[in-house]
Amino acid sequence: MNQTLFHLAFPVTNIAQTKAYYVEGLGCISGRENHHALILNLYGHQLVAHVTKEPLSPQRTIYPRHFGLIFTQERDWEDLLERAQLQQLIFREEPKNRFVGSLLEHRTFFLEDPFYNLMEFKYYRHPEAIFGSYEHAQIGDRT
Repeated sequence: MNQTLFHLAFPVTNIAQTKAYYVEGLGCISGRENHHALILNLYGHQLVAHVTKEPLSPQRTIYPRHFGLIFTQERDWEDLLERAQLQQLIFREEPKNRFVGSLLEHRTFFLEDPFYNLMEFKYYRHPEAIFGSYEHAQIGDRT
């Protein structure tokens, strides 16, 4: 393996429910698991769901905390969107286009898992906007 992978650990309260959402719903590949944690493969990146006894509560808005993926192919973004809709996953924010007509234009939607973890999935029309386009100051939506 020659590629650097992303790792993210996040809180859940129930492994079976986590597996149902992330594997059956989102399409992750399940890895090692025990009653304390579950490893998931999300498009080649490692997510680790850790059981917590602390109460979990929803965020008021999508900011500041969420995670997700940026797709490099629009069809891949559309495929995940269709899967989320077919699986009736909870959309925290419905699919939309941001910054239309600008170099920063991208398609996005947010999902919320059963434990209030928020995920954003994006596709940028102009790949240079992912890390570049410094002359533009827009980041996210105004809250």
